[in-house]
Amino acid sequence: MEHTEKEQMTPHSHEDGLEDHQLKHHGHVHSQQEKKAVINRLSKAIGHLESVKRMVEKDADCSDVLIQLAAVRSAINNTGKVVLKNHMNHCIVEAVEENDLEAIERLNQAIDKFMK
Repeated sequence: MEHTEKEQMTPHSHEDGLEDHQLKHHGHVHSQQEKKAVINRLSKAIGHLESVKRMVEKDADCSDVLIQLAAVRSAINNTGKVVLKNHMNHCIVEAVEENDLEAIERLNQAIDKFMK
């Protein structure tokens, strides 16, 4: 089985704010358990960020806001680590087996952007 990613080149906006050209499809499907774990982490981070927004609206102490923002950033970074581990365990293993150097390069680029 060849590992390919399909990319639609016509830009159309989606309700999630992404354009078609930003939506890449894997050659495999992630398990429901993996997706649920990531979605749960994102939901918690969103809820936490919304509570920080309420803190700002209520003129909470700036130090407290900064501490909570650091916690949100940590939650997002940890979610990224889960996504990266899933990607390494599935997509990249498959790419290495199939000598898909393009997929490995895309991973390197994604890691560079994530680590900024």
